[in-house]
Amino acid sequence: MLELLLCSVLTILPDYLYRRYRQGKRPGKEITLYSVWFELRWGIVACLMLTVGLITVIFYNHPSTTSATLYYRTVPILPETNGRVAEVYVDGVSGEVKQGSPIFRLDSATQEAAAEAARRKIAEVDAALVAAKTDVLAAEGKIQEARSDHQQAVDELQTKQEIYRRNPGAVAVRDIERLQVVVQGRQGGIDAATAAKSAAEAQISTLLPAQKASAEAALAQAEVELRKTIVRAGVNGRVEQFTLRVGDIVNPFMRPAGILIPEGAGRKAIQAGFGQIEAQVMKVGMVAEVTCISKPWTVIPMVVTQVQDFIAAGQFRGGEQLLDPQQVVRPGTILVFLEPLYEGGLDGVTPGSSCIANAYTSNHDLIDSGQVGATRGLVLHAVDAVGIVHAMILRIQALVLPIQTLVFSGH
Repeated sequence: MLELLLCSVLTILPDYLYRRYRQGKRPGKEITLYSVWFELRWGIVACLMLTVGLITVIFYNHPSTTSATLYYRTVPILPETNGRVAEVYVDGVSGEVKQGSPIFRLDSATQEAAAEAARRKIAEVDAALVAAKTDVLAAEGKIQEARSDHQQAVDELQTKQEIYRRNPGAVAVRDIERLQVVVQGRQGGIDAATAAKSAAEAQISTLLPAQKASAEAALAQAEVELRKTIVRAGVNGRVEQFTLRVGDIVNPFMRPAGILIPEGAGRKAIQAGFGQIEAQVMKVGMVAEVTCISKPWTVIPMVVTQVQDFIAAGQFRGGEQLLDPQQVVRPGTILVFLEPLYEGGLDGVTPGSSCIANAYTSNHDLIDSGQVGATRGLVLHAVDAVGIVHAMILRIQALVLPIQTLVFSGH
């Protein structure tokens, strides 16, 4: 309507003035309700053509959308394991939480038993280490005893052999052979005692430390599982829809305990979906304006910070069925991220609020670069200038939106 009124000033109004003052035709006489089309046909046709062209130029070069929302991230409150709730630290269904603060605790009897078993295993290994050190001392004593017996047997054998050498008839050959066997047996006792000592030392240096390390790893794992029974807030934020109570069963795959909304979520940028036809127009750095229903009668200056270079409607997952393009009923939009041009621009706008967004094309840099001729520069100036029409429409929408919502929406 605003475009029609603007174009009528340039077409119908001059045509009427020409008919009235140049041709002398008077309203109510020559210009009547029934002769308006015949008398002002040139102005009316030109007005309609100019209106259609103006609307096309405005909506293409200065796109607008009502699909703009202040999206925010939510974090489901889930434990890492199944269990029954033993304690809840949040009162009511909502509340503020700090990063690291506990939200609820699951029954930890199984995890505590596993941790206690690991501690007992460590104590058992420590006791075995003390016993192994005692075995080393005992083995050293046996080695010393075996060496003494061996030395005694060697001395006795040497004495018998010396007597036999001097007087063969004084010592029986059988006694010498028996003493040689005794010496070999005593040497075997030394080897056995040495092996026992080596085995005890191997337990102290290798086996028992490995068993203790395994027990400590089992304890660490049990303590990790025990810590998992306490669900804590990963970020500062607010817990909502928290209806969990003591005795409830929580499953990380089927039943979340509630939702955690991070602090500051939805306070940075607005995501707006513009039509696909504006894909070549939307550029990073474009100036934009939004008005949100949660902050009425306010136009917020924004700037385009990111333009998503793909359309969500075209995505698919690999599966067992081929994709038919006819299944895409609604065409997707170009997702654009808008951030406030000035600090604190989104203060007072509730996250999740629906907004109306306008983006404005600027050809000022291109005109100043000298790469365009005079005619094209004039056209680009005109394209930039007609953006004021969309700005006026946005302000009219901001003015009417609360009235339309409160009065004409069935309240």
